[in-house]
Amino acid sequence: MIAQWLENWETHCDLSKEAFTELESDMLAFIWMLFIGLIVGALAKLVMPGHDPGGILVTMLLGIAGALVAGFVGRLLGLYEPGQSAGFILSTLGAILLLAFYRLVKGRRHAV
Repeated sequence: MIAQWLENWETHCDLSKEAFTELESDMLAFIWMLFIGLIVGALAKLVMPGHDPGGILVTMLLGIAGALVAGFVGRLLGLYEPGQSAGFILSTLGAILLLAFYRLVKGRRHAV
């Protein structure tokens, strides 16, 4: 009975094995991006100690945004080809740049 149900499910399923494998690959890439973002964001906060808001989620987003900034600047400087992702070191520098910008804006807001 279970074997027959599985057989029917496979024939009615929209995802082929190739599409399912691609979906798995995309999900793993997304999880890897979050993990690397967490490490890059933590390194940026380690290099620039101080009181910054947020916990693990903000640190992760800082690292991911740092990678995006690094990729954009790297393409402008000709270090990366279109579609190529930023490297670990430049991603960390991008996160540090974003953290410095945040502190600059935060400092001006409190000074006014």
